Amino acid sequence: MSRDPILADTITRLPESAAGAVVVSGSHGGVYAAYVARRDGVRAVILNDAGVGKDDAGIGGLPWLDAAGMAAATVSAASADIGDAADMISRGIVSHANARAAALGVRPGQACAEAAALLEAAAMPDGAFAPLAETRRVETPRGARRPLVLVDSAALVRAGEDDGAVVVTGSHGALFGSDPKNALKADAALALFNDAGGGVGTTRLPALEARRIAAATVAAASARIGDARSTHDDGVVCALNARAAALGGCVGMRARDLVALALRA
Repeated sequence: MSRDPILADTITRLPESAAGAVVVSGSHGGVYAAYVARRDGVRAVILNDAGVGKDDAGIGGLPWLDAAGMAAATVSAASADIGDAADMISRGIVSHANARAAALGVRPGQACAEAAALLEAAAMPDGAFAPLAETRRVETPRGARRPLVLVDSAALVRAGEDDGAVVVTGSHGALFGSDPKNALKADAALALFNDAGGGVGTTRLPALEARRIAAATVAAASARIGDARSTHDDGVVCALNARAAALGGCVGMRARDLVALALRA
């Protein structure tokens, strides 16, 4: 008898019951999210394609999971809100499936709920995989008055330790849940995210404004989601809150230039 999938707004906060289960997660479909699903013993996973974005990074986890032995798919960010697993299971439409999921009948255009039911037949993953390296880096650029923290996932931000730093993430900018604390674990000087193709992908910004934290998103087409270095080096600002604007930020500027302003502030 099939069971309902586990719903998780973020793949980084899975319940113990997710081990061996099919998970529908509001996280993006990039490699870091895929890695967490495989690391935590999920049977199969459905993620959000985050608008696919630069270098197809929003679905980059699908071939990675194929190699690691896991069936996986994404739903289109245009069909359901990123960061909201309940919305994905109720409205999501599959946009991409890896070979292991396709072999079970999962296909683009299918309802997320139907795909999740098919994935119950997936075998438990048995492929080898290596831990991801350098997912958190702390730098002190020349002339900076504060550290620069680059994290491929906002889950890697450290409360207290990263207070006052400039935090550049590879995560999407959608607020999950209703608690503003979910927007960022530290009281940073500036936080950068990926807009995951638009829609709700900028909703962390007002939550951080209310906490007196400058914040901005870069366009998914400009930087690889799940890759903090790409956010910094390639990203183009597409939205920002008032505190980020007060630093001298504006839509259309390079993320690295906004970071430089915050590092010197």
